[in-house]
Amino acid sequence: MTSSTVETSAMSEHSFDLATTAIPNFTTLVQARQVVFRARTALESFARSVDAMRDAGDEGRRKGLGLWMVGRYEKAAAQLASYERDDVVAAFTRGSSLMSIGRYAEAAAIFERLSNQYPGEPRPRGLKAEANLEADLAKHDVATAVARVQKELEGAPATFASSCEHSYLKGRVAELNHDAESALDLYAAAREIDPTHRANLSRLAHLAERCGLDELALQAYQSLASMLPIDRNVLYNLGMLYEDLGKDQEAAACYDVIARNDPTDVRARLYLADARSGIDMYYDEDLERKEDRLNQILRTPITDFELSVRARNCLNKMNIVTLGDLVKLTEQELLSYKNFGETSLNEIKDILGSKGLRLGMKHDEAVASIEQATRPRATGENSEVLNTPISKLDLSIRVRRAVENLACLSLGDITAHAEDELLSMPNFGQTSLQELKRKLADFGLTLNPTNKKK
Repeated sequence: MTSSTVETSAMSEHSFDLATTAIPNFTTLVQARQVVFRARTALESFARSVDAMRDAGDEGRRKGLGLWMVGRYEKAAAQLASYERDDVVAAFTRGSSLMSIGRYAEAAAIFERLSNQYPGEPRPRGLKAEANLEADLAKHDVATAVARVQKELEGAPATFASSCEHSYLKGRVAELNHDAESALDLYAAAREIDPTHRANLSRLAHLAERCGLDELALQAYQSLASMLPIDRNVLYNLGMLYEDLGKDQEAAACYDVIARNDPTDVRARLYLADARSGIDMYYDEDLERKEDRLNQILRTPITDFELSVRARNCLNKMNIVTLGDLVKLTEQELLSYKNFGETSLNEIKDILGSKGLRLGMKHDEAVASIEQATRPRATGENSEVLNTPISKLDLSIRVRRAVENLACLSLGDITAHAEDELLSMPNFGQTSLQELKRKLADFGLTLNPTNKKK
């Protein structure tokens, strides 16, 4: 592995043919992969050509590389297993595939061998340390994780200190030691050296967002979103950040990309609807508050309920994914569907009934029914405040979604949860926590001081 193995070279749209093009380094694959993912037709055509390749000989090696390119990491790791000892690119690609599927110990062994073989190259050494770090963190052994990375940094050649990988790994150690300020500086330094290092950009974006540095997080997420293929979680996080910044058009574009590429992603469809509703529209505040509880329940996925296999299959084929989809239908419409009988119908009616809803229900009726079904539950002192609906808090979209995901309908429901529980939720950081605590304080309330629900 000479320096050309990891350096970037130009890759035009028509210069790469998996079956014949020379592949001297992993960077060649990375660049070709971006071309493949520029259009769905190109990706589908490329995937078909990969599937048609034989499993043996040099064609089998190239097939393994192609499987990595289309994101089939499990199959890529298996296909390249017999090639990694004799081919550097195959070894590096297999190690990357193993990292993607969480088999960190196996990946670490590959990158250790490569770093010993090419001690002057920073990427294998950095990936070996990162693989060991992730393996330790998967076992919740932070102390060992930090110690191993520090030992790797101390034993690395002097030239490693100027690499992106060195700054990134030092940033990981600082973050694990709860030194967010130093971690952010180190991630920023790594980005200056290599603005395409995905793992570094991901940590920078995540930590910046948790620290309330929205503009810095936005820059990092935008950089990640410009790299093909785009990670789905990046689009979700970028979309929510856009919404926090009042950029509903940009947020809708993020969710639309997810929804178009995976029509079965219910969350993307719901988030897209929310974002679109905020574009150039004005809502009557009183009406919005009245309907807030209903919308929470209507967004509940059908998968949250236990259904018979027949009923579930029928609903899947009818593209019914939420309670809101169900309420729009009548009994006759459901019964007219093939294999959907009275037993399945009764299951559906029981589910809706548990939420104060029924099939074919008019919107006004649903609002009234939800109000009655979710009437105040707390009693005694301070019950009026505790039974106040969460819509009264006027929360940002990010925070509102978090408390909705905890099935909170009232302020009392929110106060049953602790800070640590909220911070453990995806996309909920210190900025969101402080907003929620501030809003609750206006009503004289606080979060649960313990880690257990009341």
